[in-house]
Amino acid sequence: MAANEQNAEVPTAPKKVFVQRDYTHGTECKYETNYPVQLEGVIARETFTDTVNKINELFERAEELGCPTYTEGCLSCMTGYLLYFCIETKYSKEMKQISLFIQRQNDEIYHPRGVHIVEPMLRGLRCIELVVYPKPV
Repeated sequence: MAANEQNAEVPTAPKKVFVQRDYTHGTECKYETNYPVQLEGVIARETFTDTVNKINELFERAEELGCPTYTEGCLSCMTGYLLYFCIETKYSKEMKQISLFIQRQNDEIYHPRGVHIVEPMLRGLRCIELVVYPKPV
């Protein structure tokens, strides 16, 4: 019985990699594009950089201020914020686009390689979490 216990493989826990926010340009929601060493041999550097750049681009678009954003704010104020029961905000529409992009990236690129991107919204927009699952033996 003891020999069987020694040969039994201990499952390893997945590794978590965090891509932190980049505050060099202020408090806008932008993430660092530095390639984490934990992803070496798992995900190509260009693929990772393209994904983070696209996420940064989508957040930049969500935070843009323009005529539609100001109009939305004024109308919501004039209606006692009841407007938000009738329409979806520009920001929440963009958040859905980010969620769809991350889901698509996970399905097409990251999941087949044993990596999962956790949506930044689930981490309070503080970081992008990547979970690297161990390769089955």
